Amino acid sequence: MSMSEVLPETIEPPYGEDDAFVAHNTRLARAYDPARLLLVGPAWVGDMVMAQVLLQVMRRRWPKLQIDVLAPPASLPVASRMAEVRRGIPLDIPHGKLGWKERRRIAETLQKEDYDWSICLPNSLKSALVPYWAQIPNRSGFGGNARKMLLNDRRHLDKKRLPRTVDRFVALGLPQRLPQPTQLPAPRLMVDHGALAVTLHRLNIQNSSAGLVALAPGAEYGPAKRWPIRHWISLARQLTQAGRPVWLFGSPKDAEITQAIAQAVPTVLDLGGRTNLTEAIDLLSLAEITVSNDSGLMHIAGAVGSRVIALYGSTPLQMTPPLSTGAVALRLGLSCSPCAQRECPLKHHRCMEDLLPEQVLQQLSSQ
Repeated sequence: MSMSEVLPETIEPPYGEDDAFVAHNTRLARAYDPARLLLVGPAWVGDMVMAQVLLQVMRRRWPKLQIDVLAPPASLPVASRMAEVRRGIPLDIPHGKLGWKERRRIAETLQKEDYDWSICLPNSLKSALVPYWAQIPNRSGFGGNARKMLLNDRRHLDKKRLPRTVDRFVALGLPQRLPQPTQLPAPRLMVDHGALAVTLHRLNIQNSSAGLVALAPGAEYGPAKRWPIRHWISLARQLTQAGRPVWLFGSPKDAEITQAIAQAVPTVLDLGGRTNLTEAIDLLSLAEITVSNDSGLMHIAGAVGSRVIALYGSTPLQMTPPLSTGAVALRLGLSCSPCAQRECPLKHHRCMEDLLPEQVLQQLSSQ
């Protein structure tokens, strides 16, 4: 049986509703107002979008806090569209490499910035090296992975109490004795309208975007998260036949998928591999509705105001749900899902194969 889940409306609590937003009863706040924070950001684009919720919460506690973000080039452009971020610092080290010398070099350059606090969102050992070498006095992060000496504000990760990734991020910015906020703001990314006009001109896009539906058929984590191409083709065909403009989004790694859809449905606009991440952020703000796998583009679309229909199969919905207002998550209640695997271990991929385009169209018609 299929299930659609409408995520609850995200309502921002007024200032003072929850102690978590008030700067008191915390060692940091009693000693001083923290002036400069180095946030070690995640490598995944979707996680970086969720990190923006943490920054909103922190800015409410410390309105003058200056925030810099250290992150890989794959996710760092997202930080450039966060109002709370002063600057982004690239950590250009290939995935899986320690990059000892490069991390040392970056740490040495950051010592002069006089950061008084760092928060390490990734849970790896190597992600905590730069704050330690930069001699930042307060270094927060979840313990484990041999990071005992690198972090001096080590937190215990209670996955039952903090099931969502966004809850875990926010917890690292709050004193341990305070409860989590009962309601969190939705992620927000800024749109650069001047850059958007330049992008539209470069891509020679002149048609109206009224009623635009964005489709994001990729998912970098692996094929288990991807809805079948034939379903995307069926959905795109029915949408264009109904007169809806359809744009396909994806990274260069997704271009093969978007090209296959565009070849089957020539009336769609294939932007797969033709935009960088900030251009995609701007363009997705034009979409009335975005249909996406559980991916970074799903989180971006919601953060720029597009209504999201998210397709879930192998990944746990409770861990990385779409956080935007009115988002709808579609999934099948199969006993084998979510498996959290990159590829279907049972080789049938029914969690996505049996989720039909008609179910997505039904949600689209109700938006």
